[in-house]
Order: sequence, then C-alpha cells, then structure tokens
Amino acid sequence: MDRTSLDKATMEYCSCTTIHENIVNDVKKDMPNEEKLQNIADLFKVFGDSTRIKIIYALFKSEMCVCDIASLLEMNQSAISHQLRVLKQARLVKYRRDGKVVYYSLDDDHIKGIFDMAAHHIDE
Repeated sequence: MDRTSLDKATMEYCSCTTIHENIVNDVKKDMPNEEKLQNIADLFKVFGDSTRIKIIYALFKSEMCVCDIASLLEMNQSAISHQLRVLKQARLVKYRRDGKVVYYSLDDDHIKGIFDMAAHHIDE
C-alpha cells in the first residue's frame, strides 16, 4: 500500500472509543423519523435518471406536452410517458388538459431550488 492510500485509509476511521453522548443525543433529537428519511431517499432516487433530469430541465423553460418532450429528447412518446408518470408520482410534475392535449409543468418552485443548489454544488 502506498503512502497516499495509507493516509486515506487512516483518515477514514476514528481511533478513539469515546462516544460523545451530548453530540449523539443532540443530533438524534433533530433526526427526522424513518418514514420521512425514506421519502427523502425515494425522492433522490427519482433524480437518479438522466432522462428525468432532462425532462425537468425542459419544464423549467416551458410547460410541454409528451410529443414536444419526446421530440426534444429524441425519444419515443411511450418512454417519455413512463418517465412523466414517475415524476408525477414523486409530485415533481403536474399536468393540465387543454382539449385533447395534456401539458406537463413543474409541480412547484421548490424543484428549481433543488436543481440550482445541485448545480452550484457541482460547480464548486
């Protein structure tokens, strides 16, 4: 093992055996319940697909129908519809019907904020 690998391996593990109960208890009292943590994890899973990310970015600009999104992303409408269902179930997009056309848009402004923070983090 070279010196750099050894330094990294040593840094990753705490060699003390003392539990700092005041810190643990303070963090524990503010920790969300398991259901909320699972919901947050599920939301991040939805963001784990580049097609869904592209759809969300497109919807930042304008509401769009499935045909428009499929054309933009050069994909078939069935694939786009599937991804929109996932996004709708996660309450990230909503839709409105105008005659025979269904338009999709972002569910609220929080989504843009999440993406802005993610982009800022990536750019650092």
